[in-house]
Amino acid sequence: MKLGEFMALLPRGQFWVFGYGSLMWSPCFSYREKRLARAHGYHRALCILSTRYRGTHGKPGLVMGLCLGGSCWGMAFRIGERDVRRCLTRLWHREMPRRVYQPRLVPIRLRDGRRQRALAFVADPSHPAYVRELDLHGRARLVAQGIGQRGPCVDYIRNTLDHMHDVGVRDPHLERVLDAALNLQNEERAACVAAPLAGARAASRSSV
Repeated sequence: MKLGEFMALLPRGQFWVFGYGSLMWSPCFSYREKRLARAHGYHRALCILSTRYRGTHGKPGLVMGLCLGGSCWGMAFRIGERDVRRCLTRLWHREMPRRVYQPRLVPIRLRDGRRQRALAFVADPSHPAYVRELDLHGRARLVAQGIGQRGPCVDYIRNTLDHMHDVGVRDPHLERVLDAALNLQNEERAACVAAPLAGARAASRSSV
């Protein structure tokens, strides 16, 4: 959906944005209010190949999308009426270049009990970058290898989890993926150190 089409569908009144990944800790817009919130009917998943921000075409990373089913803790931002167009323009530039997300108004409940509808970027399961079947090791491998314009994929996951912990919520699956990815990186570093040492020992024996 193009920005103009989405804006034409917006109801009057308060406008909220729901962040469930990097938007929680790195929003690209100004806001009037920031509240912990829960989206109902959607869950957070590592399901989108990243070939720019957190990976490359040769070594893609894996980033989050919002998928149907369940619920999801995140951060809700209330945008001032005069700032809505500027906010949406920045979000479209950041989140919509590949059209891997579908912008939707989803039901959320703020921690103080208020109910709102907020813009959230829902993963498009028909997009080629959408990842369907991957076990924990497969996701961890992509997270471990991904480095893009905005840095390593492991930092993206770690920052998201740290922000969630700061506000008292957890995502155990995301924690397991990060632990497995860090273990893979440590194993690769150990193997890189061991290989030159083994080569040096072989060269020493052959010269005797």
